[in-house]
Amino acid sequence: MTTSKKWPLLWPMIAVLLVPLAAAWFMYPATHLPPGFGVFPPEFVKPQPPFWLPYFMLMLAVVAVIVLFLAVPSLFGFKPVAPGPTPAPAKLPPWFWIGVVLTAFFWWLMWARVTVFGPLVYYAFSPLWWGFILLIDGLVYRRTGGRSLLASRPRTLLWSAVVSVGGWTLFEYLDYFVLGNWFYPNGRMDPPGHAMVVLLFFIAYTTVWPAIFEWTTLLRTFPRLVARYAQGPALPLPGGWLIGGGLVLLGLMVFLPLPLFFVLWIGPLAILAGQMLRLKLWTPLSDLAAGNWSSTVLVALASLANGFFWELWNWGSAQPKSLPATNPNYWIYDIPYVNVIHICAEMPLLGYAGYLPFGILAWVLFCWAGELLGFDTKLDL
Repeated sequence: MTTSKKWPLLWPMIAVLLVPLAAAWFMYPATHLPPGFGVFPPEFVKPQPPFWLPYFMLMLAVVAVIVLFLAVPSLFGFKPVAPGPTPAPAKLPPWFWIGVVLTAFFWWLMWARVTVFGPLVYYAFSPLWWGFILLIDGLVYRRTGGRSLLASRPRTLLWSAVVSVGGWTLFEYLDYFVLGNWFYPNGRMDPPGHAMVVLLFFIAYTTVWPAIFEWTTLLRTFPRLVARYAQGPALPLPGGWLIGGGLVLLGLMVFLPLPLFFVLWIGPLAILAGQMLRLKLWTPLSDLAAGNWSSTVLVALASLANGFFWELWNWGSAQPKSLPATNPNYWIYDIPYVNVIHICAEMPLLGYAGYLPFGILAWVLFCWAGELLGFDTKLDL
């Protein structure tokens, strides 16, 4: 694909990168950049505003509607659909057991925070997550009768790891403009030293998209769940309006980073998905025009399910606080107005709702990269 043909795909991403910078030029006249910009891994900037009941109740109302939609889709016009057949199960593959061992060992090591294996404890995050990815893939293989991303679409799985690095780097970049909704207090831990920590971060980034996609394929092995959202109201999304709205929101996010902190996930999604729709290129949102919400809902639920483990394992890696820190990848949230109700997680309870649009955005971004670089982005097995 020539540069001229790539341009319709390139400019939306360029806009996602440049619009916040352009807005910051005016928002921060002294430095033209938000405080803490460029420090990597991102560090604490300043305390965000405390709990504010009106904002919390507004967000709670939005989340309540989403939960009602997911729990009782018939209230929103969805019709019952006969589920497809369930394949005869296959034997669990060898990599499932490898994944079980890796997950169990590195989960224990990261939470126990012992140095009995020398400096290995500092590197536990990525092996834990790749072990978990293998574990889920093995479950998918069994439930589909011998098909999974690793067994049937290894190139797709590999590409998801590559895109994951760029994708999560993008969100670290956007996080600067909302003044650090999350930060890494151990980012300069020594040992292993800052240079190694930076390398560990980029290795860890390879796990985000593969984990979400493995969960997506696992959820798709439940025919009733797929059928539950397969016949709903048709929703043809206007690509041009999505792009315009996303661009405006990204700019406003820089000027109003506290009330609009959630735009970090919504703005890029609207811009990239809007352009893909205009170009008639498939994303999970494309199916909404025909009333099939399954792909969109399942990838959102996959992200939420994976988010439970992200937050639980992250939280446990720093408990109890009295022990020396050993997880360089450990993160803390500093979210304005709603940073309350923490249940075995640094993430506030309402914050889990952010995993839903993030999952959709992850697949949309993957589809965008696939069109640009020429690889398959479907997750059907």
